[in-house]
Amino acid sequence: MFVDIHTHNKSQSNYCSIRNLTFAEAEEIFSSNEKGFFSVGFHPWFVNEYSEELFKKLEKWAVDSRFVAIGECGLDKNSKSDLNIQTAIFQKQILLSETLQKPLIIHCVGCFNELFELKNQLNATQLWIIHGFRGKPELARQALKAGCSFSIGEHFNAESVRIIPIDKLYVETDESMMPIEAIFNKIAETKSVEPERLNAGELLLRNQIQ
Repeated sequence: MFVDIHTHNKSQSNYCSIRNLTFAEAEEIFSSNEKGFFSVGFHPWFVNEYSEELFKKLEKWAVDSRFVAIGECGLDKNSKSDLNIQTAIFQKQILLSETLQKPLIIHCVGCFNELFELKNQLNATQLWIIHGFRGKPELARQALKAGCSFSIGEHFNAESVRIIPIDKLYVETDESMMPIEAIFNKIAETKSVEPERLNAGELLLRNQIQ
């Protein structure tokens, strides 16, 4: 089963995907019986939209069985929002992840030292998936040492992908129009394995819906 761990596109194929929702989309979906797997969170680009009311809605939605991951959330040095504000809102989502035992889908740009420090300070034990990872092998090694996993999309650093253990490697389309099957094949070829061995996403969904 080719699981798309993070996408902004509605599924048009016969595979499972975790669709990242805006808060407006989440409002509609979680008040309906629409089937699927979803994630919702405060993206570091848009933390100015944060309110206590919205966070309470996030907490409410997050107990729904269709809500399988929190995010995308994280830190971004290019965001127009102050890093301290980003950090405070990210921390709230980390604590929610720990309370509900649900994974985090993490967006991180230029703030990896801060990310690893937060994970250590908060003693976070839930699954942290750095989405869209394109970093160099040294950064991949640092993230692995910190206990993070990775979601890899259409574009990636092949050398980094080769050193990431299969159980730490998830596959995503994000905003790409490339079919998830093609991305699986591309990554599998890089790692010299069969695509079916890249099953971390399948195991994640099984664990979340038990």
